[in-house]
Amino acid sequence: MVNRYETVFIVTPVLSDDQMKETVEKYTNFLKEHGAEIVYTNNWGMRKLAYPIKKKTTGFYYLIEFNAEGSVIADLEIAYKRDERLLRFLTVSLDKYAVAYNEKKRNAKKAAVAETPAAAEEVK
Repeated sequence: MVNRYETVFIVTPVLSDDQMKETVEKYTNFLKEHGAEIVYTNNWGMRKLAYPIKKKTTGFYYLIEFNAEGSVIADLEIAYKRDERLLRFLTVSLDKYAVAYNEKKRNAKKAAVAETPAAAEEVK
């Protein structure tokens, strides 16, 4: 059965932009190769960590929301554990309420972005 999942991982801050993009592509490609459908991705950027991890106080946060079989998660988390570029990761299964909330939040954000240029033109 296909479920909706959300995974967030923190990448070490010592990587270059290209290495960061390569790491993200590695995991999005991994999911696609294992039959997952990527629904949404979001780069949260560099953020301060709540506590030091491996002597690092900041990290690049990245979110991927996807539909996949449950068996894919075990393989994904093994790949995460083997990658020394990742500081932490968390994968959760979303219930129907969380899926609806995420879609509502994204639609509200799109509407706000769509209104911004129109509002700027009205001011002129």
